[in-house]
Amino acid sequence: MSEFLLHYKRPDPITWVYLSSFLTIGLFFVFHRFWSIRNFDLLLLIMLSPGLLMVYDGRRQSMQLAEWDAAFGFVNSSDQASPPASVDAPRTESAASQGEASRPLPSDADLAVRSLQAEKREQSQRRSERLQFRGFLWLLTIQALILLRLLLDCAMVRRPLLAPNLTVGGLFFIGTSMLVFLMANVLTSTARQQREHGPSLSRAGYPLMHALPTLPTRPDIDRHAAQSNLVSASDSAPPPATWRVVVARIIVITAHIAVLVGIVLIGFQHFGNLRAGAACSVLYLMVPYTAQMTGRVDHVLPAALLVWAVLMYRRPIFAGLFLGLAGSLVYYPLFLLPLWTSFYWQRGLRRFSLGVAITMMMMTALLLFGGLEQFGDRLRQMYGLWLPRSEQLEGVWGLGLLPVWRLPVLVAFVLLAWVFAIWPAQKNLGTLISCSAALMVAAQFWHGYGGGLYIAWFLPLLLLTIFRPNLEDRVALKVIGGGTTSRRRVPEMKIEAA
Repeated sequence: MSEFLLHYKRPDPITWVYLSSFLTIGLFFVFHRFWSIRNFDLLLLIMLSPGLLMVYDGRRQSMQLAEWDAAFGFVNSSDQASPPASVDAPRTESAASQGEASRPLPSDADLAVRSLQAEKREQSQRRSERLQFRGFLWLLTIQALILLRLLLDCAMVRRPLLAPNLTVGGLFFIGTSMLVFLMANVLTSTARQQREHGPSLSRAGYPLMHALPTLPTRPDIDRHAAQSNLVSASDSAPPPATWRVVVARIIVITAHIAVLVGIVLIGFQHFGNLRAGAACSVLYLMVPYTAQMTGRVDHVLPAALLVWAVLMYRRPIFAGLFLGLAGSLVYYPLFLLPLWTSFYWQRGLRRFSLGVAITMMMMTALLLFGGLEQFGDRLRQMYGLWLPRSEQLEGVWGLGLLPVWRLPVLVAFVLLAWVFAIWPAQKNLGTLISCSAALMVAAQFWHGYGGGLYIAWFLPLLLLTIFRPNLEDRVALKVIGGGTTSRRRVPEMKIEAA
């Protein structure tokens, strides 16, 4: 594929951060209103990049240590001590004992060298963990500011029209060009199987989605993925199946296109401003996070479903279908149900509830194809039906913070989800978008497997909040028809300025 693209090479992540940041400022910064909230929002988006770089540089160092361990035999030393049972076990053990007897004992110099290497390895591992911990702390700090900004968005009544510094045609041209190159990264990446945590420590979410491999789009991570696949193949552990890789590529590309199309349609249909929708889609492609995490199915697929739930908010049954599907895949969007139920309380609640129920029952029924014996375990994994865990966690909870502090954070998150059921009292499309984004940001703080990195869950909704006009008149009673008995629908007015 790279030959057809004139030997296109992926840019270094740090280089992409600088280029995208300058381009973001040039296209969207409001130079004639320096102290506008739009400029503050752009600053928050740009400030996410240092945390991402620290996390991924730390993970790159960990991958290098893993390769070093494999090369010097530190990984498989324990495995070699307990060979698998077979009919030839006695003969194998005797052969191993003869080999050990004939092997010369290491000298004192060799032992000293190995001890020094082990000490350097431990120091490198600690540096890698400290770098990742600082990166996660940075991400969660910036996301705490984003959460505060989203909570205050409901009070921002005056929202002047701040158009991007480019025409609609120019925005579509840049967006299409960036989409082609990002999807080329997905097509040329080397698939890597997701890390397994054992049957008792499986990550919450739909089992079939977790079975799909990841598609690293960073050049350094992709190179390590290719090398790890070669090592695993030599150790009789095959790389991801070809059909899984193909399915993952199709889902990722389709989901990114769905996010972009949904954002543009929301700007055109609900904001009455095609330029705002185009600006949101270009900014989504321009954020360094999108370039680094382009190939993660569990990131972009729930984001696409949430965007289309917002797009279909005037058709409650379709909004329920998309929201229920997103919640069935990663279960975190299920905490949006109190907010969306409150929005449809006066009109459309039955149709919305029906859509959510249909999707969740269909996704649950699909688990039966895995066998009745594993249905209970798969159902628990799908909805995260277990007590909060404290082992084998990632992110800040696995690198430094005590996992016991996840419990008060989780309680605060659940309380926030129920607070949105009663506040704001009068909900409109604007509050629906901003509060949904706020909950997805808040989920990062108690996510036990890399919380802070799942930016796609709230990024499209955050961008729509940044560019949205005043939407106080978009309430359920005005914009939703009466269902099957009444197809009357109130047309939305195009908004050019508030």
